[in-house]
Amino acid sequence: MSTAHSPATAPAWWTLVGRNVAAKAAVMLCAAPLSVLTARLIITEYGVDAYSQFSLIASLTALVPFADLGVSAAIVNRVAGSDDPRTDPEVRGTLVASLRLLICSAAVIMLIGATVSALGLWRTLLGNGLMSGGETTALLCVVVFALTLPLGIGQRVLNGLSRNHVQVLVSGMAAPLILVSLLVLTVSDLRVATYLALLSYLASTTVAAVGMWLAARALRPQMGRAVRDVPRLRTAHTTPVFGVAVPQLVQMLALPIAMQTDRLLLSHLSDRDELARYTLAAQLFGLVLQTVYAAGIALWPVFARARADGQIRSPVTMAAGFAAGGFAGAGCLALLLPWVAPIVASDKITLTTPLALAFVLFVAVEAAKYPLGMYMTDERGLRFQILPILVLVPLNLGVSWWLIGPLGAAGPVLGSAVAVFVCQVLPNFGYVRRDLTRRRTQQPPSDGADRPALERP
Repeated sequence: MSTAHSPATAPAWWTLVGRNVAAKAAVMLCAAPLSVLTARLIITEYGVDAYSQFSLIASLTALVPFADLGVSAAIVNRVAGSDDPRTDPEVRGTLVASLRLLICSAAVIMLIGATVSALGLWRTLLGNGLMSGGETTALLCVVVFALTLPLGIGQRVLNGLSRNHVQVLVSGMAAPLILVSLLVLTVSDLRVATYLALLSYLASTTVAAVGMWLAARALRPQMGRAVRDVPRLRTAHTTPVFGVAVPQLVQMLALPIAMQTDRLLLSHLSDRDELARYTLAAQLFGLVLQTVYAAGIALWPVFARARADGQIRSPVTMAAGFAAGGFAGAGCLALLLPWVAPIVASDKITLTTPLALAFVLFVAVEAAKYPLGMYMTDERGLRFQILPILVLVPLNLGVSWWLIGPLGAAGPVLGSAVAVFVCQVLPNFGYVRRDLTRRRTQQPPSDGADRPALERP
């Protein structure tokens, strides 16, 4: 029995988005208070420095941009475009190739982490936000992250099956796991402030393992056969994944450098107070951003399935709706900050108005980008995005560096918003308009019986 949706029975895009938003809202309703308690517990029991390092090391994986090697694009496109992913040999070949690549990636990441530790470069890399003993914590977190990589395939499979809302619900396990672990450490009077970031990584491993198990059940027996085929280098069939993986990998190399170095810039160019201020704001506005991301990722299989069926879907109206929703959500949170921030930070960290406004703008721009980017997940669209993203890196770093002086923690946030709008929203919008015109011109005005498949992934 197929797990893929046929064109006649596939849920409408707004249904998929609604499921993801509802799932994310349910997760945040439970996770947000727990995250607030976690932040407050770290700040009150272990200090602001421990909270800053917790966030700094927890975000370290964003600086390992090659980890996924771009295989997520190949998996989602292949699974979403298949009429029967449970038996499709191309789906199985894609899973085998992806697992092999991720195992190699995990080995390289662990080697890099060991090299950085051996050379004593963690403090040079992470800056003043690192506490005494933080180097060991960073290495342990890198090892756990690397071992988790192959399990991440489960999330991609669920997304391709239009079940990303299931993965969103599973991700809700992370917050209670972190808080319970932290409470155990605190009650046990174990003074392990420097190792707290490891709790975040272990929680992520648990979430990934559950997601992999659910994906294996949904795709049964493909996943089990794919795992058994991994060591069969000469006999197992594999499907080429580099056509979409390489452009996706370039994005994964460039975007984290541009978008995830805010804490590093503040750690090197400012003080711990500004770093803590940014960390708290990022945690709070991250709740809105996570909702936007969860809603946006639901569109990926919609566009992949449409390409496989030769259908044309425009993301322009979706982008406008996403931008409005992101702006409204972030704006409401900004209005609540005078009451929320003191509760979270126990009056030890204050958030400024420029920082809040910068995050509102950034959320709106990120939201507008998502539907356009999900439309551009075929090989042609992914390749187009390479040059604008490569331009985005120096632009964002330069503007953020320049704005940290006068604006403090708000500087890198505003710099990111400007860079994303100039180098992603505008170019992607132009590409989408041209591509829609091209595809409508090429599509014959028939009932579809002789219609060619457009850009089948």
